[in-house]
Amino acid sequence: MVSYKELGLVNSREIFKKAFEGKYAIPAFNFNNLEQLQAIIQACVQEKSPVILQVSSGARKYANQTLLRYMAQGAVEYAKELGLNIPIVLHLDHGDTFELCKDCIDMGFSSVMIDGSHHSYEKNVELTRKVVEYAHKHDVTVEGELGILAGIEDDVVAEHHTYTQPEEVLDFVTKTGVDSLAISIGTSHGANKFTPDQCTRNAQGILVPPPLRFDILEAIEKIIPGFPIVLHGSSSVPQDLVAVINKYGGALKDTIGIPEAELRKAATSAVCKVNIDSDGRLAMTAAIREVMATQPGEFDPRKYLGPARDSLKTLYMHKVVSVLGSAGKA
Repeated sequence: MVSYKELGLVNSREIFKKAFEGKYAIPAFNFNNLEQLQAIIQACVQEKSPVILQVSSGARKYANQTLLRYMAQGAVEYAKELGLNIPIVLHLDHGDTFELCKDCIDMGFSSVMIDGSHHSYEKNVELTRKVVEYAHKHDVTVEGELGILAGIEDDVVAEHHTYTQPEEVLDFVTKTGVDSLAISIGTSHGANKFTPDQCTRNAQGILVPPPLRFDILEAIEKIIPGFPIVLHGSSSVPQDLVAVINKYGGALKDTIGIPEAELRKAATSAVCKVNIDSDGRLAMTAAIREVMATQPGEFDPRKYLGPARDSLKTLYMHKVVSVLGSAGKA
């Protein structure tokens, strides 16, 4: 077994406390490869932000669990090399079994999510409590989930939203002992969040999706005051990136993401962690497609993965500064 502390990582307990008190949210950026990891660390060191390195079950299989451990340790040392020892969490995103969560804890993860939201309420409580009992023995923090987000992202698939029921949260948190809670208030997984038909036009003629259910969030805050809340599926699907992808041979459907203004509002509440994955995929893909289309003779992976990394860094700096408010909080 490897302790995350040996790798220089931290769990989420202290950084969530500071985020709640400071009215900002910690970025949780998913990564699968070296370039994504470089972009995350570069952006967060430059903007002096704590960060959660998020790994899905699919990403773990893709990157290899042993390599991931050393990549996380390398990220800590890389941040120091860049000039700032920022708090870094290595987090399992959407773990669906006790065995997977245990394996990640044993391999050096400092935080895990156990997603039992697709089970019955009773089974969700039982599974989550089992993970918490093991994780807390090793000072690893645990995120649970109540409610279901629609959409597709890696191994997570759901056709319909099930909003979190505020009346369940106190019982769930008390019985499971989780350290944070992912809720469903209208965000969704993947890049194809809302179609134009599901949106309305504002005074400026811009399509906007149905607003997030801040009434549910506010009700939850009253029931479990001060408890860290997590928003999944919080990519905004920048239309300029979609346009670049389609300009250079892509075929993305018309889709609208979560408005950044709503995420900024959420980050000033009990929401202490915001998950962003699809926007990063769009940034990288747009940069790679542009190089491939405009420089068809290029075959050096560094020549298209480098610009993709730079584009991702720019995107994440924007998220940290203008959306989550975590800049300068490391």
